[in-house]
Amino acid sequence: MTPGLSLDANATEPLRPEARAAVLAALDLPGNPSSVHAEGRAARRLLEDSRATIATRFGARPQDVVFTAGGTEANALAIHGLSSGRRILAGATEHPAILRAAPGATLLPVLPDGTIDLGALDTALSSGSPALVCLMAANNETGVLHPIAAAAELCRRHGALLHVDAVQAAGRVPLPPGADSLALSSHKIGGPKGAGALLLRPGLDPAPLIAGGGQERGRRGGTEPLPAIAGFAAAARAVQDAAPRLAAIRDAIEAALTPYARFPGQSAPRLPNTTAILLPGAPAETQVIALDLAGMRVSAGAACSSGKVGASQVLAAMGFGADAACAIRVSLPWNTPDDAAQHFVAAWQAMRGRRAA
Repeated sequence: MTPGLSLDANATEPLRPEARAAVLAALDLPGNPSSVHAEGRAARRLLEDSRATIATRFGARPQDVVFTAGGTEANALAIHGLSSGRRILAGATEHPAILRAAPGATLLPVLPDGTIDLGALDTALSSGSPALVCLMAANNETGVLHPIAAAAELCRRHGALLHVDAVQAAGRVPLPPGADSLALSSHKIGGPKGAGALLLRPGLDPAPLIAGGGQERGRRGGTEPLPAIAGFAAAARAVQDAAPRLAAIRDAIEAALTPYARFPGQSAPRLPNTTAILLPGAPAETQVIALDLAGMRVSAGAACSSGKVGASQVLAAMGFGADAACAIRVSLPWNTPDDAAQHFVAAWQAMRGRRAA
C-alpha cells in the first residue's frame, strides 16, 4: 500500500515546485514594496507582476485585485466592506469563514443535491432592503457547484450584490461569471499558506477591514507578504487542467464503493477532485482515524477547527439527519498518483470489514 497518501486537497494542496522556487527567490528581495528606493522598487515590480498574473488567470483587472492573508480574510473583507446598508443572505452550506463573519445573516436553504434553492433566493431578494448575497462557487465538503450564473442574474434583477467564495473552485473548474466580489486562497491551488485575494467588480471600493498605511489602494493595510504573494502567482501560472484525470480517479472510487456507501451531492455538478463518502452508522472520526492508520489522509469536512470532528453542518442542511456525522471527504490533490483509487478502495474496504466483523 502507498504509505502516507494524502487525499485531503480541499484542506490544502501540496506546494507546487514552481511556487516553492518563487517564494525562495522573493525572500532574497529585501525591499518594502512601499519604499521608493531601488530595493523598494524591485519589490514593487514583483508585487505588481504577481497582481497582474492573478488578475489575468482569474478574470479581473489588476487594479481590482486586493491581496489578503488568505481566503478567510478575503471573505471577511467582502462582508465587512460591501454590506453597509444591506442585509446579508448566505447559503446554508457556506463555509464557517462566511457564516462567522456574518452572524446575523439569513440562511438560504439548499436542495437535496446540495445546490442553492434559487426559488428561495428569489423570494428572499423580493422582500426587504437591498442585500449582499454570499454563495460559494464549490462546496468544500461535497464539491457541489452552485448555479452562480443564475444566482447572479437574480441578484442583478433585485439590486443585490453577490459575493462568491471561490476558494475551492479556483484552479479546478472555470470560475463562474457574475460575481461582484470573489475570494481566492493561495494554498488551495498549490501556493504557500498566508496569501489570498479579493477580486472586485470594477467600480466597487469596499471599506477596509484592516486600516494601515494605504497599501492595496487603501483597501487592506499592512506591508504585503511578498514571498507568499509571489508563490501564489507562481502557483496560478502552474495550474493545469487536471479535471479529466482526477474525475476518473474519483469516479473509480465511487464505483467500487457504491454497494456500501452513499455519496452526498453526487447527482449535482461537482468539483472533479471531490467526493463525500457516507458510511451509515460509522462515525466520521472513527473512519478518519482508521484510514490514517492505513496511510490514507482524508478528512471529515472543513479543516477549520483543529482536532474537532462532528456532524457535518453541510450534510445536515442537505437533509441527511443523523447520518450527517458519518461522512468523510476525499479530495484529490494535483499530484495524485494514477493508482490512488485502488489503494484507497483497499484501505476503505478493510476498514468496513473490521467494522462488520
